[in-house]
Formats: sequence, structure tokens, C-alpha cells
Amino acid sequence: MSHERGPSPEERIRAEFKAQGGSPPERDMTPALGTRGGPGRWRRAVEHAPVAGFQRDWADARWSYLYRRDTSYRRAGDDREVRAAARRMRGGAQLPDTVQGPFIHPAVWTWEVPLYFWFGGIATGSAFVGLAADITGERDAATIARRVALAAVAPCAPLLVLDLGRPLRFLHMLRIFKPRSPMSMGAWCLSGFSATAGGAVAAELVGADKLARSLGVATAALGTYLGSYTGVLLASTAVPVWARSRALLAPIFVATATATGAAGCRLALAASGTAPDDPARSALEALQIGAMCAELGLSRLNERRLGPLRSALETGRSRTLFTLAKGAVLAGLGLSVAGRRGARGADHLASGLFLGAGLAFRFAWVGAGRNSARDDVAVARAARRHSAD
Repeated sequence: MSHERGPSPEERIRAEFKAQGGSPPERDMTPALGTRGGPGRWRRAVEHAPVAGFQRDWADARWSYLYRRDTSYRRAGDDREVRAAARRMRGGAQLPDTVQGPFIHPAVWTWEVPLYFWFGGIATGSAFVGLAADITGERDAATIARRVALAAVAPCAPLLVLDLGRPLRFLHMLRIFKPRSPMSMGAWCLSGFSATAGGAVAAELVGADKLARSLGVATAALGTYLGSYTGVLLASTAVPVWARSRALLAPIFVATATATGAAGCRLALAASGTAPDDPARSALEALQIGAMCAELGLSRLNERRLGPLRSALETGRSRTLFTLAKGAVLAGLGLSVAGRRGARGADHLASGLFLGAGLAFRFAWVGAGRNSARDDVAVARAARRHSAD
């Protein structure tokens, strides 16, 4: 590179040697201590003398420095000093004129992960339906809901294995139990949910109805985490649009899960020959409508909170998917009204549209995360806002 007032010193030296027909001398790479490629040998000037800045026997070089309260470095007021230093280093909330990225890598998830989110949501909603049916005494509806939950959760583990690449990687996730990690807890919850859902169906097949109902309660309890942890997992990342949606992303996912689960159970009830005026079918229709309206309302509120980050939802494929999903929900609501007025098959089509909308929402949210991670200005602004908190 050249300086503003002419060539750099290195360029001038090379030009002088070139004019004389020679070349600059090679650098002397002889190490100051030891032999080249080997360790540098040294000894203390005074035996057993302490090293400045360190405790004796390196007692302060423990792994626990990664944590906040179990190390001797912790002192009252340190957090505020660190925040203040971070703000000074970043120049406050003001971004520089030129933001040079990339700062983070977009998620490398492919189709397996959003599909896993969708199947897990259907399983969660079906578990809720099964519990509600048991409470109200709708035994046939409870039986069908438990089977739908088992059928929906069955592909989840294979989808995770496909995403991870090797089956052993999923098993390795079960070697540890980390309550602070949504991914670790999600793997354990998926395993527990699959076990209780399968046990409930098996108990019902052998006539152990009381055990089946008890396992149904456990399945629904695990479903509260299975249906929400995926939203928590996204919001725990550094991706701006996901992190900014931390307060509402999990409730949005639960609302979609409830709607798709109710829609799946309703279609299964209809396929089993249940009468159109059956109370369970009517209740499931009301549940899927209410849950989808809640999803739309929460999504609208979240979009207003996103501010400029909302552009990640309105770019490329994510924009198309969000538009399709919202259109499917609105069409499903209209068909539900038509079905109540006697339009034959409209209610079934509405349930199918709700299922499709849930799938589109999952793919759209994953795609929006990729868009947001590629927005270097948004990433830099989110980091500064976090450092100022």
C-alpha cells in the first residue's frame, strides 16, 4: 500500500535494491532462544519466584473463570464497569460510517429442522387435545388425539438425525443434562414425550385406560416444553430478528402448535366417521380458530416491536412464505364460517389450510433468521444495544 505522501518505506527500499540490480536481504529467522521449530528454553532468575499478575501454581487459571460468581475475579460493581468499558469501546450506540462484516454466520439448517418444528408442534397440540378430551369425558376423541400425537412425534428424531448427519450425534446429546441449554433440554424432552406418548397408546391397546390417561397427562406436560422450546432456541441466538423476538417467539410457536394439533385431530376424527355435529369436532374447530387468531395477533405485535429488523421478514423467500401462511389462515377462517353455514367440506379444507399455514410459518421464521444474520448493520446495532443494557 502507498502512503498519502508517497510510497511506503518498504517500497522505497525495494525500489533502491531493484535499481542497483539486487534484491533486499532475507530476514534473519533464527530464534532468540532454543532451536527453530522447538520449544524455547528458559529458567527463572530466582527459583520459585512468583509470576507477576498470577497466583502461585497458576491457581487462578481454572476453567471456572467462564462463570460469573464462582471465581475470585468476581467483585461488586464489575458488571457495570465492564458495560461502561464496552460502551466506550464501541462508541456508544452510534454506528461507524462503514460497517464491515460479516459478524456471524447464518444458520446452516436445511429443510429437516423447520419440518421437525412443524411435526413437534402438531404432536404438542394433539397432546393438549388428548388431555382436554380426557377431562371432559370424550374417550373416543382422547384415543384419536393420543394416536395423532404419537404419529406426529415419530418423524421428529429421524429428522434431527438427518440434520445432525450421524445417529450417534443425537445419542451424544443425551449424555449430558444441561438445564441452561434449550438444545439439550429439547433432546431430553423429545425422548420423554415420545416415550410417554407411545406408552399411552400401548396402555390403551391392552385395556389399561387409567394408565393411558396418566401417561396422557405426562405427555401434555412435556408438550408445554416441546412446543415452546424451539422458539426459545431461536431467540437464544445472536441473530437479531430472533433475539429481538425473545418475548413473543415462544408463545407464537405454542399458538401455532395448538392450532395445527387441533386441526390434525379434527381431520382424524372426521376420518374415523365421527358425526359432523359431534361436540368434540365442534370444540376442535373452535380451538383451531382461536389458536390461529392468537398466532396472528402475537405475530402482528411482534412485527411492531421489531422495528427496522422487520425487513428480515419481508425479504426474499421468507416474505413469500409469510404471505402464503397469513393468506392460508385468513382463507381458513373464511371457510370455517362457510362450513358453519352448511358448505360441505369447507371445514375440512379449513383444517388443511391451518396445517399448511403452520408449516409455512416454520420455514418462514428459519429463513428470516438467515436474512437477519446477513444484515451486518442489524447485527452491529443489536450488539451495541445489548452492550448498553
